[in-house]
Amino acid sequence: MATTEQKLTRIGVFYDGNFFFHVSNYYQYYHTRRSRISVAGLHNFVRQKVAENESSDVRYCQIVDAHYFRGRVSAKEAQNRGDLLLKERIFDDVLVREGVTTHYLPLGPEGEKGIDVWLALEAYEMAIYKRFDVTVIVACDSDFLPLVRKLNTLGTRVMLLGWDFRYLDQSGQERETRTSQVLLEEVTYPLMMQQIIDDRSLRSDPAINNLFMPPREYQPRTVVMSSENGDGSETLEPPVEAGPQRGTIQGLKEGYGFITPSNGGRNLFFYHAEIMEIDFTDLVVGDEVEYELGENERGVCAINIRVIR
Repeated sequence: MATTEQKLTRIGVFYDGNFFFHVSNYYQYYHTRRSRISVAGLHNFVRQKVAENESSDVRYCQIVDAHYFRGRVSAKEAQNRGDLLLKERIFDDVLVREGVTTHYLPLGPEGEKGIDVWLALEAYEMAIYKRFDVTVIVACDSDFLPLVRKLNTLGTRVMLLGWDFRYLDQSGQERETRTSQVLLEEVTYPLMMQQIIDDRSLRSDPAINNLFMPPREYQPRTVVMSSENGDGSETLEPPVEAGPQRGTIQGLKEGYGFITPSNGGRNLFFYHAEIMEIDFTDLVVGDEVEYELGENERGVCAINIRVIR
């Protein structure tokens, strides 16, 4: 019987939750992918990259621990912010399914405080007691440099998943996210994910395409009471506002604009990349358009916009 002396490569994954959420928003709202990052796809990608760098079979590279750290608003405040509680629960369900342990601290007046320290302490302690061969950090902040150096003293290889990207926000202001250079220089395996994702030679690579969720898997749905059940049980149905909408271009700015819905209501923001079939520069105020309702971090917006000529 054939035998092998190859040992299991134990992988621990640690998410800076705020950074990961920011990256996922970028790919859904501003990148041509128009989709969120898949946690399952990311974990499979990590296993493959560890196998490549460790010259091992991917079957012997397993994620044995994964942890997600983020600040979170109180339940009372979330209740006052639309369907935020529902969205957080949906994402928690995704993390649970993928075996990711969540760690939350309450957000204070100054935002997140202490969450990075908590991540660093947990990652270092677990690397000692669980003897990770590779610790994967999804982050960009130089505050994690002491953690990387401590992990290096243990002989634990460190893989960093970082991103650099620019985009125009809803106000037309240019925003930039960059991964710390000193952090990249200290880790064993630095991966700049935007370069890998945008590499045209990898366009058909399943490992890259599986980094993103099919749209139907993450579109929010509305919980309503079924009139047929009669017992108060909950039934999932599509949002009542699903389907094509009509409106008029109300304003145009540098890279974005606003639509006034035909059926009334507040003006809807739209991003230039959502214009279909014609260029954004060909739009004029007063154009009648057909669009679908989408959502970004500020609320409902218009997507998949077509001009009605």
